Amino acid sequence: MSESQAQNEPTAEKDPSDWVTGDEPATGPQKSYLQTLAREAGTEVPDDLTKADASHRIDELRDESDRLK
Repeated sequence: MSESQAQNEPTAEKDPSDWVTGDEPATGPQKSYLQTLAREAGTEVPDDLTKADASHRIDELRDESDRLK
């Protein structure tokens, strides 16, 4: 597969905003991971995030940190 073909391939990853369960409360693992990332970033996260909000915040904090780079 060429590089241009790979770039045009749809990904299996769905935007959290489109998740059927995205409006449900964040899961325990999401909350735990968020707490870890927030502590490393020197910030806080609200306790009442939805699954979709938590996923977005995890992505933001990972992008800001050296974790997984």
